[in-house]
Amino acid sequence: MKENSRTSRRPIQLKADRGVDVIGDIHGCWDEFVILLDRLGYRCNPEDGLYRHPHGRILLSLGDITSRGPQSIKLLQFFIRHVRAGVAEMTDSNHGWKIARWLDGRQVSLKHGDEKVEAEFAAYEREHGPGAAQVLREESRLLLLTAPSHILLTVADKPAAVAVHAGIRDEYIGKDSPAVHNFCRYGDVAGIAADGRPIRRDWTTAKKSPLTIVWGHDPRPQPERKNGAINIDQGCVFGGSLTAYRFPEDELVSVPAKENYSGETDTPLTRYGRNE
Repeated sequence: MKENSRTSRRPIQLKADRGVDVIGDIHGCWDEFVILLDRLGYRCNPEDGLYRHPHGRILLSLGDITSRGPQSIKLLQFFIRHVRAGVAEMTDSNHGWKIARWLDGRQVSLKHGDEKVEAEFAAYEREHGPGAAQVLREESRLLLLTAPSHILLTVADKPAAVAVHAGIRDEYIGKDSPAVHNFCRYGDVAGIAADGRPIRRDWTTAKKSPLTIVWGHDPRPQPERKNGAINIDQGCVFGGSLTAYRFPEDELVSVPAKENYSGETDTPLTRYGRNE
């Protein structure tokens, strides 16, 4: 089945004139996410239950809101409602794409924490019934399948920055195709190592675009700036932290994880330390 045979992608451009808060990989870490929202100045409106910023800022997730962590459904429900209301947006991502295909009825192997999402949906159905569960599945499917490959932030209608899950080539910026989506989901993958992990090339070394690129996917202990790109995945689900990049202020706000939710001792964060 072709990617766009049943759905249309949401717009690839986002007006950032009032400011945008870009959040790295959440992976079901709901508690840390809510704390981060508070620190960024978002407040829950008691009338509609939506988190809004008093200055009209937009919340932008780099994807991977589900999997590995404990509360994926809460994150799905949050972004379903907030994207629909126009106060939040989200890019495509590797885990998001896997869960989208599963919800779409395609044959996928749920592992690397994706199986926790399946278990959450089963528990949700037991508690709320099959009808409510089916509604949530369909809303989640549409949220994830229609996510743009990357988002071009504009100020005064001019390109100012790029938000993307795993990376992007200069020639892909502002374009949309299966190849663009694949690169933006997974980055520049050179192959698979003997332990089953992807071998990743550093896509930032080829970057020549003057636009700042904000990305996640590949956890680092601290936000990492390199060649006009900034990584804001600090491995919250692995016991690191959840980071937001405030645009255009060029500021970083982080919340430490309450625990290592992944159940793993050998994590991307520990491996990164050994490699350094």
